[in-house]
Amino acid sequence: MNRYSYKNLNVYQDAKAFVVAVYKLLDRFPDTEKFALCNQIRRAAISVTSNLAEGVSRTSNKEKVHFLEIAYASLIEVDSQLDISVDLQYIDIDQYESINKQVNNIGRQLSVLRNKYKAM
Repeated sequence: MNRYSYKNLNVYQDAKAFVVAVYKLLDRFPDTEKFALCNQIRRAAISVTSNLAEGVSRTSNKEKVHFLEIAYASLIEVDSQLDISVDLQYIDIDQYESINKQVNNIGRQLSVLRNKYKAM
């Protein structure tokens, strides 16, 4: 049994897989972006799992909702930056659409979890 309940959530598992996929995708970016756009995308991607974990560990539902909203905003930030990366031709549309499926899935799960806590 895992001591930290957030690790048992499907949304956490999916978000963690998303972070790994994003990191692998960023390996293809040009060296000139390693400390600019790549760094920003990495920080936003890791923020999804971090805020999800912190949020569900909070005792008040208001705090849980707050951190889940931050996780969602970070997810959308990654999506936006990868969309721009397509325009810059750092990734192709198929790579973006593959990641975007994960974004949509995680976004739905975060919304369901947030609404659950809001209703309590």
